Amino acid sequence: MARVLIIGAGGVGGVVAKKCALNDNVFTEIMIASRTKSKCDRIAAEIAQYFHNSKTKVTTARVDADSVPELVALIKEYQPVMVINVALPYQDLTIMDACLETGIHYLDTANYEPKDVAKFEYSWQWAYRERFEKAGLMALLGCGFDPGATGVFTAHHAKHHFSEMHYMDIVDCNNGNHGKAFATNFNPEINIREITAAGRYWENGAWVETQPLELSQDIYYPKVQTRKSYVLYHEELESLVVNFPTLKRARFWMTFGDTYIKYLNVLETVGMTSIEPVNFQGQQIIPLEFLKAVLPAPESLAENYSGQTCIGVQIKGLGKDGQPKVHFVYNVCDHTETFKEVQAQAISYTTAVPAVIGAMLMLEGTWMRAGVYNVEEFDPDPFIAQMNLQGLKVDELTGIELVK
Repeated sequence: MARVLIIGAGGVGGVVAKKCALNDNVFTEIMIASRTKSKCDRIAAEIAQYFHNSKTKVTTARVDADSVPELVALIKEYQPVMVINVALPYQDLTIMDACLETGIHYLDTANYEPKDVAKFEYSWQWAYRERFEKAGLMALLGCGFDPGATGVFTAHHAKHHFSEMHYMDIVDCNNGNHGKAFATNFNPEINIREITAAGRYWENGAWVETQPLELSQDIYYPKVQTRKSYVLYHEELESLVVNFPTLKRARFWMTFGDTYIKYLNVLETVGMTSIEPVNFQGQQIIPLEFLKAVLPAPESLAENYSGQTCIGVQIKGLGKDGQPKVHFVYNVCDHTETFKEVQAQAISYTTAVPAVIGAMLMLEGTWMRAGVYNVEEFDPDPFIAQMNLQGLKVDELTGIELVK
């Protein structure tokens, strides 16, 4: 049906490519491209080994996603109909520029942030709306799990359960064990920048800022367990409070173990999480980039990972009957099961599968209109139906307040 270019060959990129190969009726040809071609070749070899019945034609290429000319040249050579961007958030704008120049659609899983400033927001990408509309192209932003599926869950709440949504809490628990003293479940550079930044949540029409990991509470995660969870600022809050203006408060919670926080505090104290360059033996290095180089790669954690993730959205407000209601929509994903299917841990899986679903819905025309959009702006029903088919079963609870 379609030829698609996948940019990025880390843990998420590997799962995206494999799930595309498992849906060969939609993704008839894929190219995996990255700055390091050997990573792409490894993913292609694993597809040939584990999914040899797939009819998807897989090729690989090297590309510097910071370079618009390189991206344009590759796109013109390969001629895909869309790009699935699972590279670094720093590269979103160059890839969007290349899509506009070559006339192809765009999808990513994380919003843009400048490399030299620990700040992420949608304003840079929303500024592309008119150009994509005029070009007759679509850009789908933040189509991972959080952001991504969490936006779909919120839209599902609005469509099926609430006349007015007042209080939203997005919760993200990784109750897994990878056996390492300290490691991050996705790109260490992005992960640590996110956690060490100030927290922020929406309340009564304004943003309330907190110190990093200042606010916490114990939250019960269904089918998993109760875990201490902390308020972070997460990018989907920015778009959700715009698209659902009845929200009086919107927060994002994530679990961290005591050992993880202890290691992170030490690294931050000694300056290893800094993004300011330092002089080392006559060279300028960024401490966080060096730390990333010595930490385990997220994709290396998969084989011995055990436990589950639980990610969901709780809404409190007025139900369709006008009465007060609380409802929770969520997914539980098992690290061992995802390794059996695609040789990856559940963090990579839960980010990658929604990206593949979003691309499928775009390619099939179910979610397709010119412009720049967040996932919650579309009908959630076909997305959730595909989640249930693609390995991310969606469950619901009503009448139980998990987050206070």
